[in-house]
Amino acid sequence: MTGAVSAIVVLIAAIVAFPLIKTAAQDQAQAALASQANMVHNIASKPQDFDFDHDYAGEGPPQRTMEGIVEYLQAQGIEVQVIMPGQSVPHALSAKQIHDVELGLPVSGRTCTEGRCVFLEARPVGPGTGVLLVQPMSVLSSVTTEAIRRISLALLAGFAVAVLMGFWFAQRLTKPLAQAADAAHKLAQGERNLRIEPEGPVEISEIAIALNVLSDELTHSEGRQREFLLSVSHELRTPLTAIRGYAEAMVDGVVKPDELNRVGGIIESESLRLDRLVSDLLDLARTGAVDFQINPANMDLAQVVSDAGEVWERRCAREGVNFKLVTPTQPVFLVSDIGRLRQIIDNLLENALRVTPSGAPIVLELAADRSIEVRDGGPGLSSDDLAVAFEPGELYERYRGVRKVGTGFGLALVGRLAQRLGARASAGHAAEGGASFRIEFPLVKTA
Repeated sequence: MTGAVSAIVVLIAAIVAFPLIKTAAQDQAQAALASQANMVHNIASKPQDFDFDHDYAGEGPPQRTMEGIVEYLQAQGIEVQVIMPGQSVPHALSAKQIHDVELGLPVSGRTCTEGRCVFLEARPVGPGTGVLLVQPMSVLSSVTTEAIRRISLALLAGFAVAVLMGFWFAQRLTKPLAQAADAAHKLAQGERNLRIEPEGPVEISEIAIALNVLSDELTHSEGRQREFLLSVSHELRTPLTAIRGYAEAMVDGVVKPDELNRVGGIIESESLRLDRLVSDLLDLARTGAVDFQINPANMDLAQVVSDAGEVWERRCAREGVNFKLVTPTQPVFLVSDIGRLRQIIDNLLENALRVTPSGAPIVLELAADRSIEVRDGGPGLSSDDLAVAFEPGELYERYRGVRKVGTGFGLALVGRLAQRLGARASAGHAAEGGASFRIEFPLVKTA
């Protein structure tokens, strides 16, 4: 494109320049011929000055001077003609131009006859007479040809420089654009964390900056979606495990007839929890959100903890873990989301059961100040672990391949849900020898 633009510019310059060169050369030649005619007019005073075959008394020097001037003019291709009454009229002049000369007026012009174009300059010399200088326009051909040749060389040189510079600028412009296009294709194919160095003009640099921002936003958005999906899969597993455990117990005949109503109630409760999680997923899919809705209501926190303890007592018994539930004798009223509280408790107990060996204890305790604590007799956590316990995937990366680990998002979900409920989650060392996780509700109103 830059080469085509350069070629068009050169062509237009040539179309405009060549006629101007020709016109300028003609004007210059006309002016030079006029200057020479004025010189002849200033020197000659009468027609006899051009009669070189006769010497007039006292008039020899002017004749010889004029003879030299005429020879000089003829050497330049300029024809000198004398206009005198009674002599033949120069065919190059019109009747009006001859009349003007006879009246003592200068005549300047150009004419073409029989394919021959000439410059004309006529000046009066004495009463009724004059001198005519005729120069063919063909003498300009060599001058104009040389000028056009030089101008053409200059235009070609300018065209070559323009093409080279255009190619260089095009490379400078298209290189970052090609990099941006390549990065966009990689983003479309799923590659993330791409960085493009902004370069080139401001408009092209802004494209690179926009793609960098897009890459960061896609990484952040997909990270949130991944975290959400892992959390959801983690949450779905808890009620499914409870339902499956009780169903297997009923099939094996472990559940006594007088316990069927209680077990059936637990299965129904866990099924309702599972249904709520699925409904959450549907709502999130409809709204495009990546977080759960909170529905606060008045509740008895002691009853919520007791219901959770009944489910987890049986699960711990199947694993040979000693489960202990500690709750106040009086109701503990709270305004919060029952389902989200069960998610927090279930996540903490599942995390504790995963790392607690057979014969070791797990304690679920509710204090009168509305704080919930889960303690286990597992390997526990170091002081460095406590600082990052609720960070997504931190403990998973530290203990993967060392001991049983989950997805790495259970505790992270606990911390996030606690914050959304206005509570505070903390980790510490348990008196049972393992880890302790505490949920406090200092900002939640009592009923």
